[in-house]
Amino acid sequence: MSESTPQANAQTATADKRKILVTCALPYANGSIHLGHLLEHIQTDIWVRFQRMRGNETYFVCADDAHGTPIMLKAQELGITPEQMIDGVREEHMADFNDFLISFDNYHSTHSDENREFASEIYNKLNAAGHIKTRTISQLYDEEKGMFLPDRFVKGTCPKCKSEDENGDSCDNCGATYSPTEVINPRSVVSGSTPVLRDSEHYFFDLPAFEQMLKDWTTGGSLQEEMANKLNEWFESGLQQWDISRDAPYFGFEIPGAPGKFFYVWLDAPIGYMGSFKNLCDRENIDFDSYWNENSDAELYHFIGKDIIYFHSLFWPAMLEGAGYRKPTSVYAHGFVTVNGAKMSKSKGTFIKGRTYLDHLNPEYLRYYYAAKLTNRIDDLDLNLEDFAQRVNSDLVGKVVNIASRCASFITKRFDGMLSSNVEDQALADEVMAAGDKLAELYEGREFGKAMREIMALADKVNEYIAVKEPWQLVKDETKQQEVQDICSLGINLFRILMIYLKPVLPALAEKTQGFLNDELVWDGHKALLKDHQINKFKALMQRIEMDKVNEMIEASKESLATEKAAPAPTGPLADDPIAPEIQFDDFAKIDLRVAKIVKAEHVEKADKLLRLELDLGGETRQVFAGIKSAYQPEDLEGKLTVMVANLAPRKMRFGMSEGMVLAAGPGGKDLWILNPEEGAQPGMRVK
Repeated sequence: MSESTPQANAQTATADKRKILVTCALPYANGSIHLGHLLEHIQTDIWVRFQRMRGNETYFVCADDAHGTPIMLKAQELGITPEQMIDGVREEHMADFNDFLISFDNYHSTHSDENREFASEIYNKLNAAGHIKTRTISQLYDEEKGMFLPDRFVKGTCPKCKSEDENGDSCDNCGATYSPTEVINPRSVVSGSTPVLRDSEHYFFDLPAFEQMLKDWTTGGSLQEEMANKLNEWFESGLQQWDISRDAPYFGFEIPGAPGKFFYVWLDAPIGYMGSFKNLCDRENIDFDSYWNENSDAELYHFIGKDIIYFHSLFWPAMLEGAGYRKPTSVYAHGFVTVNGAKMSKSKGTFIKGRTYLDHLNPEYLRYYYAAKLTNRIDDLDLNLEDFAQRVNSDLVGKVVNIASRCASFITKRFDGMLSSNVEDQALADEVMAAGDKLAELYEGREFGKAMREIMALADKVNEYIAVKEPWQLVKDETKQQEVQDICSLGINLFRILMIYLKPVLPALAEKTQGFLNDELVWDGHKALLKDHQINKFKALMQRIEMDKVNEMIEASKESLATEKAAPAPTGPLADDPIAPEIQFDDFAKIDLRVAKIVKAEHVEKADKLLRLELDLGGETRQVFAGIKSAYQPEDLEGKLTVMVANLAPRKMRFGMSEGMVLAAGPGGKDLWILNPEEGAQPGMRVK
């Protein structure tokens, strides 16, 4: 499937200035910004900065998503009004984004006059056109709290696989989706009580009326192919009317003409894009209608996570169509962030807040690393912290900045900071300058990872050129001074062009570079070299990442988690690792636990966490690989009794077959203790 026409047309520079409006998904106003949020905002900011460098009229807006039951309940818990809570969170979010160099033209809130007006207007237009329906539905109601329960405020047993303690609308165990009224043994997350069914009149948006339009739009190049294919599953199963109302008490906008009924948060959240832009337009005298009316020739792009495709690619365009507004040019989805190959974890310290990162590391390290791994597909991105440090140190410090640091001192000390008028290697200069067109295509197409690889390949060639020429040797020969100036001037010029290419990713480093070069880095600047040009004294532009700082950030994330524990929550180990869902005795009886004697323990070559144990089960020996190396030396274990799961299916590992599992307690690392039966227990005895 091809990309949208505006993007294809934009892959070569034109004399016409494009009009572009760009948005990110709205962060929810009940928590801090973390590194998962920042993937999207950094991705979008890079694309926006590139468009601005190309001379396009580009606006970038966002807002806090400030409505809904969770915000209402959290404010009650804190003893403040929802308005007070969301105002404080918005200030925190804005500070974080600013420090990560996210260049919003406006950062607003969905709890705004502009958003209320647009939500009411769009609803009234849809209603007048017959696209709003009402009917009575049965919902779970918390009698203790006096409120209807949203899906996620119900827990219970999955009606499909019978897994316990699952969410009210979907099961993490089997992946099934269902209605909260189908949940077995439901309970209210708010009060813990058993909810009851109660009838209520609800308002619905008639999404099926827009099915053909949506089929045409979703397959017309506005979405990534993976997104379009995913949405086709919804069409095949049949579109359903969308419940857009919630009953009081609820923090949000009341539906016009319907006292006690409020817009569901997902109705007014995307309208927040319009509200934020209108707020900017009123302040900066921008023509709002030229971007949003149905005949607009402007481009509208939404960058979102893959988990909210349904809302942005079905509900949102249908609402806009029904209300007489234009639809997005494209909706671009991305995957999730994992850290060290696993889901972000609070207990491991890999659920990292943006502010915690900023307290320890340069924001441009993360901007570059994300850029180096981003594609235009919906792939998850792994933040491997060791690779993160190595790549930033190698690419930015060891390659790009290294070019300037190798050449600058010769120019400033020997030639009064003046660049030569000669081009020592025209072929190399032409190659680096010519890369701009291809890099523009990659930036436009959101293939940032490919762009970074191209730039670093050029940096390698420039470093190789300097290494071969050896100006530090030539400078010793008084007859070679002009050659030294020519070589180092070309090196400085090529560094300048590489920094032009990197400016959308590294705006702060680019600004420092501009001060050093006494020159503004503009995109078309890559087409010419600076000759007979005065530069300033070179100062260190970027420091290497030290793993100590990374490790401190991880530890601080663990500490941050500890300070966030609510007062009523369990303390000690239960705070970090709650008791698992209840099981029946028959489930427990399936596990065969046996006393075992550790007859041999040894390190496993090339394994950071494992020890190989030989366990005597009283006449039978088992080999087990246990992840306890950080807590025990092999010699400390031999001869001890422990407990193992004896009937666990053997698992083939690259070191050999593991034939069971020893039991241990603790959060991990050095804080880990294997179970030791008291004296008198014999190998092979069953643990009951």
